[in-house]
Amino acid sequence: MKHLHPLWLLVVLTACAPVARSPTAPLPANPEIILATTTSAQDSGLLDVLIPDFEAKTGYRVKVIAVGTGAALAMGARGDADVLLTHAPDAEMQLVASGDVADRRLVMHNDFIIVGPKADPAGIRGMVKATEALRKIAQAQALFISRGDDSGTHQMELALWKEAGITPQGAWYQESGQGMGATLKIASEKAAYTLTDRATYLAMRDRLDLILLLEGDEVLYNVYHVMVINPKKHPGVNYEGATAFADYLTSPEAQKIIGEFGKDRFGQPLFFPDAGKPEP
Repeated sequence: MKHLHPLWLLVVLTACAPVARSPTAPLPANPEIILATTTSAQDSGLLDVLIPDFEAKTGYRVKVIAVGTGAALAMGARGDADVLLTHAPDAEMQLVASGDVADRRLVMHNDFIIVGPKADPAGIRGMVKATEALRKIAQAQALFISRGDDSGTHQMELALWKEAGITPQGAWYQESGQGMGATLKIASEKAAYTLTDRATYLAMRDRLDLILLLEGDEVLYNVYHVMVINPKKHPGVNYEGATAFADYLTSPEAQKIIGEFGKDRFGQPLFFPDAGKPEP
């Protein structure tokens, strides 16, 4: 380097210098947030993108507990979580009415679909109405795997059976008692039908022997809300951190991430951002 002109030497040394890291956000006084959420939000991979971005921007650390929506709501009712991300509107409003939730905001939506084996033994391919498809599955006694875990997906499934006028029972109707990803794997292994959110199915499609058989029924709308647990009823919760997370999820930056997530891999977004829109 002794033969280089001083100006060129400066350029070389600058180019070889390590890139300075951007300063991290200052650590909040209470930095840990417990997020109780659905397995679909976790299994889709969306949280793997959103949470690191939130943590880098704010200094908070998020502990994710991915369970069925029913279990997540129960955690909120006990004050065992600071913030919830769930998709069962009627059940969510019960927590609002009880005072367990201080703040509830619309975040995003996607939809439910019915998937099953390529052989389609019940012959539901191409049908439009979910309840009619379930009737055909029941009539054929074709194997159906239910989550059976009081999740938002399970609640939607039960509502569809009720609307169809059917009480599903017998050897053809089995419950996994597990999350969406595990239930899809079981359905794939057993060549069975199941109800799933679109995002989890698309994220796992390459590993499943299941095809999409029914979509587009307006009753299959699947909406997600973020809810901050009420510190007046549950004094131990991290209200500041939970509010910061709710603010982030509904911010233009996060909403853009949500709207773009999945496009590069699947040619379509897995979720549609809804923050600030009227409730459906």
